[in-house]
Amino acid sequence: MKKTIATLIAGLFATAAFAQAPAPAATTPAAVAAKVEAKQEKQAAKAEVKETKAAAKADVKDAKHAAKADVKEAKADAKEAKHEAKAEVKEAKADAKHAKAEHKSTTVAAATPATTK
Repeated sequence: MKKTIATLIAGLFATAAFAQAPAPAATTPAAVAAKVEAKQEKQAAKAEVKETKAAAKADVKDAKHAAKADVKEAKADAKEAKHEAKAEVKEAKADAKHAKAEHKSTTVAAATPATTK
């Protein structure tokens, strides 16, 4: 019985000794340098993405302003064309009225005989 207990106790000590985790390997300077470099690359990539987004946003803003300017110019052209058309209509009406009055005066003059004494 003493041998069995001694064997069990020896087994527990053995498993306790082997169950311990190995000491963590000391980080090498190369690994630290690689981590630092990766971190810097990540930050550079983030900065580049941020710049790209800002440039795209600025391009969209410029395109909107250009489109608004084009619309404003088109409206101004349409307004000018409308005023020109109204002026032409007004002129045509005046010409028609003048022509009608002239025609009326010539027909009235031709219809009334001239009295001579």
